[in-house]
Amino acid sequence: MAKRTTYRPQKKLTFIDIIKGNFLNRDELKTHYKFFLLIFVLMMAMIYSNHLVNKKIKIVNALKEETEEYKSRNAYAQSKLIKVKMESELGKQVAEDSLMTLESHPHKLLIKLDTTDAKAK
Repeated sequence: MAKRTTYRPQKKLTFIDIIKGNFLNRDELKTHYKFFLLIFVLMMAMIYSNHLVNKKIKIVNALKEETEEYKSRNAYAQSKLIKVKMESELGKQVAEDSLMTLESHPHKLLIKLDTTDAKAK
């Protein structure tokens, strides 16, 4: 004859039981070990994928900094090139017109109008 399973009430699970690990000896865990194993595997997969994402974020940030550096170098080189082109073009035009640089600054001329003559006209 088959043994009759007797119902044994289990004591409540307390926080200290969880800390000590006594919950691993309970009958519920033994009957549902496949489910707990699946939960464990999924948690490990989630942690590993988070680790990979963090690595990729670091790589992307490093590449962004590098592109900013190259952009600033390119802008500096372009400004220098434009300046050199402008100086050479200006030098060519000055040489064609045989112009010289001024040694003294020009004088400003002020013209005063007589107020009485302006009203009469």
